[in-house]
Amino acid sequence: MSAPRILPFGATALLAEVDSLDQARDLHARLRASRPAGVVDIVPAARTVLVQVDPAVLSVTAARTWILHAPPAPHTTAGAGDVVVPIRYDGPDLADTAEALGVTVDALVRRHRDAVWTVAFTGFAPGFGYLVSADWPFDVPRLPTPRTRVPAGSVGLAGGFTGAYPRATPGGWRIIGHTDAPLFDPAAASPVLLTPGSRVRFAPVGHAAAPEPTPARAGTGHAAPATRPATRTAVEVVAPGPLATLQDLGRPGHAAAGIARSGALDRGALRTANRLVGNDEHAAAIEVTVGGCRLRATRDLVGVVTGAWGVVTVDGRAADPYVPFSWPAGAELHLEPFARGARAYVAVRGGFDGDVVAGSRATDVLAGLGPAPLATGDVLGVAAATAGGIPALGLHPWGPPPEGVLDLDLAPGPRADWFAPAALDTLYGSTWTVTADADRVGIRLDGPALTRIRTGELPSEAMVPGALQVPPGGRPTILCADGPVTGGYPVIAVATDAALDALAQALPGRQVRFRHARPVR
Repeated sequence: MSAPRILPFGATALLAEVDSLDQARDLHARLRASRPAGVVDIVPAARTVLVQVDPAVLSVTAARTWILHAPPAPHTTAGAGDVVVPIRYDGPDLADTAEALGVTVDALVRRHRDAVWTVAFTGFAPGFGYLVSADWPFDVPRLPTPRTRVPAGSVGLAGGFTGAYPRATPGGWRIIGHTDAPLFDPAAASPVLLTPGSRVRFAPVGHAAAPEPTPARAGTGHAAPATRPATRTAVEVVAPGPLATLQDLGRPGHAAAGIARSGALDRGALRTANRLVGNDEHAAAIEVTVGGCRLRATRDLVGVVTGAWGVVTVDGRAADPYVPFSWPAGAELHLEPFARGARAYVAVRGGFDGDVVAGSRATDVLAGLGPAPLATGDVLGVAAATAGGIPALGLHPWGPPPEGVLDLDLAPGPRADWFAPAALDTLYGSTWTVTADADRVGIRLDGPALTRIRTGELPSEAMVPGALQVPPGGRPTILCADGPVTGGYPVIAVATDAALDALAQALPGRQVRFRHARPVR
């Protein structure tokens, strides 16, 4: 295999591009087998492998050298370690698909059943694996009109892939059967059954040789859910406002399994809130969008509000942002509609408790992971995430989010060559406007079109928070913490972490300008 082409993907990631899916699978296997300290994620896709690093441990330059010189991966063979997926070949598209391929239904079922499949990469939902096999000769066209709802457990075909839907979603794959296998179990130590590199066999239910399905093999790198200590009720939700969710620093390192980072959109504000009440920086807080939130303490607490700026009261008395306050049992905390900014963080000493998925209590609104958005009547407990005492008051330098045009740093993206030379001048020389299509998944910008010189879509490749995807219309969308982990639109640039924090406070209508970020070595 020729050396991969190494493309920058923001300040802390590299995209290794090869010529085929087989080469991408081989590169992923080599990187996974020789993974050094400091690698946060290794995410395979159709013709690329994304490597994300912690530059405090492994420099981007060192990561580039490792990717180019990764040794061959140990050889593995099919056997008892295979994941066996039970299947009923009763899908609504089975007969039509066999006819379109010019084979009988029995022949199609036999080829699918007898093939040894491998998970090449994951896709649009946690637990959805794109499976390939050297034993599979067919290129299956997608449905001309995608279904608005494909039931969970559906097993489908598209192109040279097969895959199983872990939850009900829209989709255009041809459904040939169904499985009851636990494709995605948020409560499991390894939530995803079909992880990249896993070997998979399909066993018809009732078939004499069909063994019981096995869980995903050990060593997938997934964090087990943390053990939760017993907690007492600490806060009752009186009114959540338009959107209030539980957020921590998210679940990095799981993108290869289709799980987004998620977590607080303004990570700096969350970290500051936790520092001010003596918590570990990973403790969970409540992310309140645009205000209008009311919470009642059911025990004596110490709290703080950071991020967006507005009127905050505790039991009717004003409380300053970024200053810890006593929150006695029975008192209501009110966050009025914000005067400046879009998202505030309510932290309490000890951090909020909640269901842990892949090591995080964060709510992922796109994938439906973690605790549900808060609703009136919900109650929250307090965890044990303290890391020290409460710092001295009155020494903080913080103020409200800035007004005026936001100046944001962008690092290089991997697909700038898809655009006309003038497109980068347009990107950095224009003033953009945050549209009403702005949420935890992504922020669509309005402004001049960025002219593309290549048409169509990319083969699916990994995405990261901050990626500026540019669809054919030419106006970019910035992916946020709950954004998809793969995509097919070219990424022209990537917003830095500091830029994403600032964008978290940008309401629709806010104007932004971009500038070049200093490179990270």
